[in-house]
Amino acid sequence: MGIRKIWLGVSTAVLSTLSYAQTAEDTLPDTLQYEDVFNIEYASSPFFDNSGDTLYYVRRSMDIMADRTLSSLWQIDLSAGEHRPFLTDKGNIYQPVISPDGKKLAFVSDENGSAQLYVHYMDSGLQAKLTSLQEQPSNIVWSPDSQQLAFTAFTPTQPKTLFSDMPGKPDGAKWAESAKYIERTQYRSDGAGYLRDGHSQIYVLPIAGGTARQLTTGDYPNSGNLSFSSDGKWLYFAGDRAENFALHPLRSDIYRVNTDTRQVEQVTTVEGPEGNPKVSPDGKYLAFTQLNDRKKSYQNTDLVIMKLPSGEMIRLTSNLDRSLGAFEWASDSKSLVFAYQDQGNTRLARSSLKGDISKMDVSIGGQSLGRPYTSGEFAIAKDGTVAFTTADPQRPADLAIVGKNGQPKVLTALNEDAFGHLNLAQVEKLNVQASVDDRNIDAWIAYPPNYDKNKSYPMILEIHGGPHAAYGPHFSMEIQLMAAKGYVVVWSNPRGSSSYGEEFGNLIHHNYPSDDYQDLMDVVDAAVAKGNIDKDNLFITGGSGGGVLTAWSIGKTDRFAAAVVAKPVINWVSFALTADAYPYFSQYWMPGKPWEVADHLWDHSPLSLVGNVSTPTLLLTGEADYRTPISESEQFYQALRLQGVDSAMVRIPGASHGIAAKPSRLIQKVGNILAWFERYRNKESSAKN
Repeated sequence: MGIRKIWLGVSTAVLSTLSYAQTAEDTLPDTLQYEDVFNIEYASSPFFDNSGDTLYYVRRSMDIMADRTLSSLWQIDLSAGEHRPFLTDKGNIYQPVISPDGKKLAFVSDENGSAQLYVHYMDSGLQAKLTSLQEQPSNIVWSPDSQQLAFTAFTPTQPKTLFSDMPGKPDGAKWAESAKYIERTQYRSDGAGYLRDGHSQIYVLPIAGGTARQLTTGDYPNSGNLSFSSDGKWLYFAGDRAENFALHPLRSDIYRVNTDTRQVEQVTTVEGPEGNPKVSPDGKYLAFTQLNDRKKSYQNTDLVIMKLPSGEMIRLTSNLDRSLGAFEWASDSKSLVFAYQDQGNTRLARSSLKGDISKMDVSIGGQSLGRPYTSGEFAIAKDGTVAFTTADPQRPADLAIVGKNGQPKVLTALNEDAFGHLNLAQVEKLNVQASVDDRNIDAWIAYPPNYDKNKSYPMILEIHGGPHAAYGPHFSMEIQLMAAKGYVVVWSNPRGSSSYGEEFGNLIHHNYPSDDYQDLMDVVDAAVAKGNIDKDNLFITGGSGGGVLTAWSIGKTDRFAAAVVAKPVINWVSFALTADAYPYFSQYWMPGKPWEVADHLWDHSPLSLVGNVSTPTLLLTGEADYRTPISESEQFYQALRLQGVDSAMVRIPGASHGIAAKPSRLIQKVGNILAWFERYRNKESSAKN
């Protein structure tokens, strides 16, 4: 009897535990939550080994404790399909580059607290630290004989001073911090803050380690992509080596520096900027990008090859009329593969040396996690196989490969553990015709999980920045979180967006905002016309250029229940003289100096319409934003308060223009937007519908 009682007791406990577990499981959410931001992983920086049998990539993940992105190196055996870590215990891995002989891997790691160059020997698995630099190395490239590395690094110079007769401070005295003297055109930069004296310079380092040798000097930057000549005696780079370089933001030529004598020679003298030089594997050609600069706000670069040493040039992509991305030489030097933007996607194409272009049926992306911007990376194996990061509206970047005549094959599923059990928003194309001129406007719509066609839903219009940028049917944590909270979300590429050619992009040249506002209203109308949208619960938001259009829109219409204006330009006159890139904005976005065209700038400033605004408005900006300084948000906020409009301001401490650079800031951004919308959401209207 006693035994029976004990058994029953145990059974009751087990049943109780199972019952509790089942109940807890039933209450677990099946939709995306804010904390899922920390579960994201994605692929980046793919490259093949020399045989093409192994694909390596940097795997990016989120560190919830340090609120940052982590990076480790993984490998995929393409024959066996084995997917495993390669370097995961060496700190964060950046810029991995395999040597031409395939025996060594150079990379940057922050394992010991500072970013330094390391080499990994592929046969033995041994690693060696090569540098003890004061500044982080960038643009790493191997010499053809695999015996040297070249890179760029910031090289400080002695700070300039004006007043030099400051008396000495007595021992133990506590004086105010010394004044900072600025005497340069480009003195601060978004994400970097106020700039130190000095510039990036080019260095070479023997693989055996030791002291890196500086090759370039001068009071101008020598940075960007580096490429060795086939004999290893020269390094090609792009730059503007004039003292007034900062006043000419799109001026640059190709140069080369001798690795022995440090002699610098100019290679190109074409009008307009050249960049990203890459010597062909056989050493006979130099490929680079070149822009026919006409001072337009939207201009496409061309891919150009130069025969070495004759200097004869061939433009490969003049007839493409699309924004170019990265490009790579084929191993036989007979063609190049390049990325280009097309109708909201980043696609790949091959070009012969004569400019015969064959487009590949491949879209790349998946690396713009916050909002659905175009993105993506790729790599080429010796046999022509292309590895690329995938574009998917429900997943961040995985890795896939495609042969010259094959179908793409996806190799990874990095987020199935985090997203596979969740009900995510479904995304579909939304066809829109512009009421201004009957142009087709690309747009997309995301439906809340468990979407019911018999119900009505609040809707958010999300507007991209740029304004010359492009959204597409890509993964976006912000879009997915908004949909998970019960909103239909719509986004689009109004006139001025990239990926549709120069004519479409320049419809807003010196005319922004303008008819792009009407394009956005056409998008809203098209979404509403599909049904299931609660017209009393329409909301609008956007960041940067999208913040401009959000503020402009609420000055034109009162159809939105609430608005969130993120990191905007509110007053073009003040923006022109406070933004970090003011030499560029004043030359390419404005028809004259701001004091010469003040009326024109005011007519396109959202602040000019503030007297019309009645929409409850939240301003959201990083306090360290130097691209669209927070003073722009403050002007609009104060004007709204003077107007008696419901308004508030969210300031993100320490954040630059990229508010969502840290995982927690992405959560703060979306959370504040949705909280503001929820405050003004008409619950009674939703209940009736």
